Amino acid sequence: MTSEPQNAPASAPETESVEAPETTEAETQISVDVEEPTEAPEEVEVSGREALVAPDLSDLPDDIADDFERAIEATVLEFKEGDIVEGTVVSVDGDGAMIDIGYKSEGLIPTRELSIRNNVDPNDAVKVGERVEAVVLNKEDDEGRLILSKKRAMYERAWGRIQEVAKEGGTVDGTVIEVVKGGLIVDIGLRGFLPASLVDMRRVRDLDPFIGESITAKVIELDRARNNVVLSRRAYLEEAQAEERNAFLDGLGEGEVRDGVVSSVVNFGAFVDLGGMDGLVHVSELSWQHVNHPGELVKVGDKVQVKVLEVDRDRERISLSIRQTSDDPWDVFARDHEVGDVIDGMVTKTVPFGAFVSVADGVEGLVHVSEIASHRVESPELELSIGQQVKVKITEKEDERRRISLSIKQASPDWKEREAQMEEQKKGRRRPQKEFEREFGPSEEERPPMPVDASLEAILQELKERGIGRT
Repeated sequence: MTSEPQNAPASAPETESVEAPETTEAETQISVDVEEPTEAPEEVEVSGREALVAPDLSDLPDDIADDFERAIEATVLEFKEGDIVEGTVVSVDGDGAMIDIGYKSEGLIPTRELSIRNNVDPNDAVKVGERVEAVVLNKEDDEGRLILSKKRAMYERAWGRIQEVAKEGGTVDGTVIEVVKGGLIVDIGLRGFLPASLVDMRRVRDLDPFIGESITAKVIELDRARNNVVLSRRAYLEEAQAEERNAFLDGLGEGEVRDGVVSSVVNFGAFVDLGGMDGLVHVSELSWQHVNHPGELVKVGDKVQVKVLEVDRDRERISLSIRQTSDDPWDVFARDHEVGDVIDGMVTKTVPFGAFVSVADGVEGLVHVSEIASHRVESPELELSIGQQVKVKITEKEDERRRISLSIKQASPDWKEREAQMEEQKKGRRRPQKEFEREFGPSEEERPPMPVDASLEAILQELKERGIGRT
């Protein structure tokens, strides 16, 4: 520990408003003069320096009254300019506060030396009877007064404390007392500068609402020689959020079902706030049915139940599912229905080769064009319409591929009779006559075609035998 130099500054740190330079988030070096002593104090260890206190008169020996010089030495506090003394406030007025430090005269703390805040009311800074520390600025001014500074004592104590905090990477608490160009001034025992870009996680345009607010921040720059103290509330918030996220992720287990609120909807899914972090529900995990856009099922503010699929602690990402909080519709359908069952359905889509029919929530089957009706169907949309209620028969079920084949015509009670009638009609139809038969009558036996290399006489003879040509 070292002592203050004999030639201590004759005046306390100035507290005039300062204008800090404009800062941006990209800036890494920020500097602002938070206090301007008339003469920068020598670097000393002040955090543990004891304040000088006048001796307690009740502890003096009884025989000391007989020795005047000894009594003076024992009762009068000895100090020098630059020392920190402790005393009791005896009066407060517009000029400042009078302090009894056990000296031959009371000391005066001028109004401007009571606080680092500008234009402070002395009655708000100190109260009569309060014990305060002050730095001796002048043992005897031109008017013979002892001049003290409470502000300078706070400044000295704060520097030692803030140096320790900065070294350990801790935080400081303070009250915002002023808005200056580029940021805020925070009372942390001295005037700390908080750049606007470091006030919150996002840039804050209007700083006035922060006046009078108590905040916690980290010290990111400390320069005693230049009297610079730069703070960052954003660094504190980021660190606190990181700790909260880690604790939240550690308490989150895969397979767990939780309640949440939809915080945003995007093309590829929806983000759900779980009460500490947001997780993503991919569009494929919103419903067992096909979803064209997440906005069809959820909107911001909806309360939903989600199942935790995956927790990536390194990337701080959570994958969620809404559809897996309910039973798989296919499993329910496959358990309750077999091939040959006739069930109700609704046409959801028609295609050239048939129509898709919904038979349960999340379960659709295909009705091939040949199974729409007993008669020939040229186009499915001519027979069926979207939303039409129909009865269908399960003709095939593939559990592994999660597919079913359906038939509308086989769901009719008399479809077998109709099929038999159609077959009979096909068999009973007269074969259409060819043009040759209509002119000459049917031939008893189909003769083989004439060979290609037959002679002309053979060809003519063949034609004559067949009755072709002149009669």
